[in-house]
Amino acid sequence: MPSSPAGTPAVPTSTADGSTAQGTQVVPATGGPTASRAHGGLLVLVGMLLVALNLRAAVTSLGALLDEVRVGLALSGTMAGFVTTLPTIAFAGLGAATPWLVRRLSTARLLVLGMLALAVGQVLRAVTGSAVVFLLTSALALAGIAVANIMMPMLVKQYFPHRTGLVTGAYTMALVAGTTVAAAAAVPVAHAFGSWRAGLGVWAGLALVAVLPWLPAALRSRGTDARRATRDGVARVIIRPGRTRLGWAMAVYFGAQSLSGYAIMGWLAQLFRDAGFRPQDAGLLLAAVTALGVPIALLMPTLAGRLRNLRMLVFALTAASTLAYLGLALAPRDAAVLWVLLLALGQGAFPLILTTIGLRARTADGTVALSAFAQSAGYVIAALGPLMVGILYEGTGGWTAPIGFLLLALAVQTGAGMVIARPRYIEDER
Repeated sequence: MPSSPAGTPAVPTSTADGSTAQGTQVVPATGGPTASRAHGGLLVLVGMLLVALNLRAAVTSLGALLDEVRVGLALSGTMAGFVTTLPTIAFAGLGAATPWLVRRLSTARLLVLGMLALAVGQVLRAVTGSAVVFLLTSALALAGIAVANIMMPMLVKQYFPHRTGLVTGAYTMALVAGTTVAAAAAVPVAHAFGSWRAGLGVWAGLALVAVLPWLPAALRSRGTDARRATRDGVARVIIRPGRTRLGWAMAVYFGAQSLSGYAIMGWLAQLFRDAGFRPQDAGLLLAAVTALGVPIALLMPTLAGRLRNLRMLVFALTAASTLAYLGLALAPRDAAVLWVLLLALGQGAFPLILTTIGLRARTADGTVALSAFAQSAGYVIAALGPLMVGILYEGTGGWTAPIGFLLLALAVQTGAGMVIARPRYIEDER
């Protein structure tokens, strides 16, 4: 039996705790590791880290070069605004289709197609002179990211069920690192080559590198793991998180924390500029939030994986974010570094929810279903963040109302966090 990331036949297995979900053996839709576990696991881990590096680079590189793109393509204000909200729309809509794709394509083939879509989309949008084509090719690139977003927790559950926190932390750290590098390097690359097109297109090479670990297995795999499970006579259970309290709690927590994250990325630099910081210093303070998130992204899943109940972690993250928001509202200049540190701690809710997706499902099928629902519904909520902050800022001329909105979203996030903190499994709530 092969040990590659995909193409491994599905075999009847019990659930992670040694039992079966409601008496039915549930087979992960993408098979499992074989005798060459160490080699196969290392290949999967390398592949996951390379994919994770790509999960935000296409977004943050565009954000860094948005003014140049707007002028170069003569984008209207409305069109430019739509470009900034396109990632959340794509992640919500296209991510929802991933479970359907998982049932029809092997893991390796799906990831290869996703990374190829990302690479092609980034190249085409960098060379086009049409605003419409730019949007369409950006959507193609984001489609690849949307699929990979959903699949990452499933891969952790499938190949590293006893190291959920550590592996989730590793790939989340890679995601944050890719986000930071793309945001910081896009403008220098564009200046070095004399065009914003280079600053956007260069990241296609990183997506092509991410194809390599998955390509051999993608070429070898025959059919889908779902079909193999059917041929083996193993019953597969359809899991619908949208019909469960846990599924909705996960979606709300994911959405609320993403809402604050996108609002911070979009508006924090402007808040510091309004407080009297020079533009370059305001940009550095924003970058510090992301940079500090790298070690937090590794630490948070490790802690979550070792705790039975996550309530204290949820409360700690809420406390950090609350203090940061209050500090930004009352004294943004006097202790800016402290508020940035607390914001970075509070944004640890992102790696926490990614870890929790794996912790609240027994099987790979359950994980991909929960991941798809939580992220798809969550990104719909997240899209409101930058929009509402912008409306409140423009309407009031200050930051009290926008920060009040973020505190309200934090309260909703905390309530959902209390639901997901207790050990439970999505397979038991069908």
